[in-house]
Amino acid sequence: MRIRTLTLKNFRNYEDETFEFDDGINVLYGRNAQGKTNCAEAVFYLCTGTSPRARKDKQMIRAGQEGAYIAALAETRFGSVRIEADIFESRREIRINGSKIARNADLLGNIDGVFFSPSELRIVQDGPEERRRFLNVSISQMSRSYYTALVRYNKILEQRNALLKNRDLSLVFETLPVWDAQLCRYAAEIVRRRGEYIAMLSPLAAERHARLTDGAEQLSISSERKYAGEEGEIEQALLREFSENYERDVRLGFTASGPHRDDLKIALGGKEARVYGSQGQMRTAALAIKLAEVEIFRRLSGEPPVLILDDVMSELDLARRRKLLAELGDVQAILTCTHTEKVLFGREVRKIRISGGKICRPAPRKKKEG
Repeated sequence: MRIRTLTLKNFRNYEDETFEFDDGINVLYGRNAQGKTNCAEAVFYLCTGTSPRARKDKQMIRAGQEGAYIAALAETRFGSVRIEADIFESRREIRINGSKIARNADLLGNIDGVFFSPSELRIVQDGPEERRRFLNVSISQMSRSYYTALVRYNKILEQRNALLKNRDLSLVFETLPVWDAQLCRYAAEIVRRRGEYIAMLSPLAAERHARLTDGAEQLSISSERKYAGEEGEIEQALLREFSENYERDVRLGFTASGPHRDDLKIALGGKEARVYGSQGQMRTAALAIKLAEVEIFRRLSGEPPVLILDDVMSELDLARRRKLLAELGDVQAILTCTHTEKVLFGREVRKIRISGGKICRPAPRKKKEG
């Protein structure tokens, strides 16, 4: 999977620029706050329909403008695909090969992307919500049915939680089984697919972590809770779990168990990384997880995703920078940094200098007179 061009119009600090990317490593460089991260953000937005850093789409519109436009032309093993997004204050329109899509689910899987920046350290050091976010974004790109199940689960969960706040307890206990029958149908698919994903992620992340650290530390990843059996059996187990906790949920006023409360256990040397790991250890663990994610995409989709590395090199020592570059192989990477000489070690790359939201192109050579 390769992105050939990326166009940004009134997006963040860009007025109108078109980037051209090569197959291998593409480096966006320049001083801080020039727009390098904005470009990386746009790429991932076209992959997933979500920004890795903006809570609302309107935050991505250039100051003083009514809307933004971003587009990418990519080549996949199935052929070329063009994705465009018009972003306005209160709505957006996304088109794939010229056809408007009605659901975000239809965007997923057209261009696969893995995003990593220093803020992705949250996967390891923050609470369960960040690890669920990681799982949801990654699995959704590979499975539209997972994304659909997740959307429907969350809508039903919201209605169940509203019911739990009702003071008519006879109504609550009478109605809960109706909601749970629907809730567990979607919960079972979420649980099953997460379990399959984690089973792939754990050994792959451990391998990449061992290479990054020369085997000095052992990374392990596991699910906090495991459900045995096929999807139907998981559904029945979840139904029992919900029904056994009716009184607790009514007392609390919300649903205290289910996939929306699950977590990943990330450990280094058998100890919880979030509690016992240093900043450097947690950063390396998060990077290993992202590199494992790249390999999962390759295995499940038949080609590697686009890897977006935003200001990652500044957070790594020289040895780990070299190891990271060695891990990229045939992956197309879009990498942002301030100084190319300090991170690339003479490797052949495409360099694009950014200044003030503009691509700085070399001045044309003057023709010799006479």
